[in-house]
Amino acid sequence: MRTLPIVLFFVAMTFTSWGLYGPVLHEGQHGLGVAGQPSSLRPLICVGTSYFLIGVLVPVILLRFRGERGHWTIAGAFWSFMAGTAGAFGALGITMAFKFGGRPVFVMPLVFGLAPVMSTLVAMWMTKTFRQASPVFIAGVIIVAIGAAGVMYSRPVPAAATQAAGSTAAAPAADGVLDQADHPARSLLARFTLVPLFIALTACCWGSYGPVLHKGQMKMAGSRLRPFLCVGLAYFVIAVLAPLTLMQVFVEPGGWTFHGTAWSLAGGAAGAMGALGIIMAFNFGGKPIYVMPLVFGGAPVINTFTTILHEGTYQQTTSLFYASLMLVIGGAVTVLVFAPRGKPEPDQPKPQPPEKKQAPAAAKPESAPKPEATRQPPERGAADQTEPKDGPSANAVSDKATPDASESG
Repeated sequence: MRTLPIVLFFVAMTFTSWGLYGPVLHEGQHGLGVAGQPSSLRPLICVGTSYFLIGVLVPVILLRFRGERGHWTIAGAFWSFMAGTAGAFGALGITMAFKFGGRPVFVMPLVFGLAPVMSTLVAMWMTKTFRQASPVFIAGVIIVAIGAAGVMYSRPVPAAATQAAGSTAAAPAADGVLDQADHPARSLLARFTLVPLFIALTACCWGSYGPVLHKGQMKMAGSRLRPFLCVGLAYFVIAVLAPLTLMQVFVEPGGWTFHGTAWSLAGGAAGAMGALGIIMAFNFGGKPIYVMPLVFGGAPVINTFTTILHEGTYQQTTSLFYASLMLVIGGAVTVLVFAPRGKPEPDQPKPQPPEKKQAPAAAKPESAPKPEATRQPPERGAADQTEPKDGPSANAVSDKATPDASESG
């Protein structure tokens, strides 16, 4: 594949952008909240706004003045909008999991571990390539998921943060935990039912994003900007209009600040650039069945290294962290090498037999009149040859008759 380096470049662009998404958005989340109580819905609104600016206005301008290959179709717009809806619901699921008591220490490993597995299953179901998946490929997907979960779980935690978490009562609220002392029964219900539900929602949505977006892109004849525009519209509806409605029902701590808004918009921009990288990877021949596992395998690694650089926890890295990182790299290579190639090969020979049958049929009428033209000259020659044969025989008879007449006379 000549375009494989280009595909890998956009894959790296995507998991780098999505790896920065969490730390940058987390900074904006604290900037829009109050001390010890980060905001959850306001950063989501900023994310939707960034997707709208990058994913809608920019494609509209480029399509208006430069154009692009492909065309609008109802099916393509539908599938692309559904992909954006899945991505936005995944972001909303993360926010709600934190809001109902989930902690990033176990929420994010579960999401990044389950999402690539879900992405692979959805892609194989849509392309009907379950039989083509080898045991080595399945093992690679499992290794990526386990390695990503291990990297996120074993990432270094600053000593100051652990001391603050054990000494202060406001530390759980910093992770999005509700006040459990006021509603102990509701906190237990949320922790064991709602939090796993929103984790599963996010994993399913983010896992389905890539295959569904790829189908929308193919329905638009390989267009790049049109599916991206639909994704931006979906994010605007789900991540802007929906949180504005929820803020009328739920009490949101904090308020709008320049610092928090800027960081939240930057987080949304990172997410939008990652979505654009996915589209470009598909456009240059990448397949969702190995693109998305690579993305979800690399994103937690970038996220972890960004956190280490920001917090300065070099000496607190454990052997489990490095082992998990090697699992992610090894599993990603396995997924790339042993990914099923789809079913274009059995589909190509099917239209060829009718073309071969039509060629001999067209040659028969041309050869049919040729014998008729060649038969006519021999018929004329045969007629000419019979006339001299009659002539000599008649003369011979007359010659024989004349001697008989003289003898009689």
